[in-house]
Amino acid sequence: MNDGASVDRLNIQRSFLFDFGRLELITRTIVPLIDQQGFPSNAMNESGLGDVVASQFFSPKAPTANGWIWGAGPVELLPTASDEALGAEKWGLGPTAVALNRSDRGRSAVLPITSVRGRRRRPGRHQRDLCAALRQLRHETKTTFGVMSESTYD
Repeated sequence: MNDGASVDRLNIQRSFLFDFGRLELITRTIVPLIDQQGFPSNAMNESGLGDVVASQFFSPKAPTANGWIWGAGPVELLPTASDEALGAEKWGLGPTAVALNRSDRGRSAVLPITSVRGRRRRPGRHQRDLCAALRQLRHETKTTFGVMSESTYD
């Protein structure tokens, strides 16, 4: 990247919870909208949809004695990018895990993804994502304040 290049990303995320007796299935889907401009190669200056990441966590319904809820399951990378500059052009699959405090003040997730199929001209992908968040819910006003940090490397 040169000094004038920038990448703006808006992640649209949605989670659902399904009840299976003593277990719960928590699903999380991330749909990224990306705008990258100012790159020396015009082929990199694109805007549009990135690759979708879908995670499923199987979790015991009851929290631990310290109030922690944890889950583990698969994560999938879906090659949905609207342009090759915005995605991997590879299908990906890997394990994922999440831990959150019952008070919902902290949570973290680890999502290692390995490409399993895609365009041969694109290199294989071994992506690791780490997400940590701290939130404070004010029950009186039903307002949530939070800070989130997300790191991805290949």
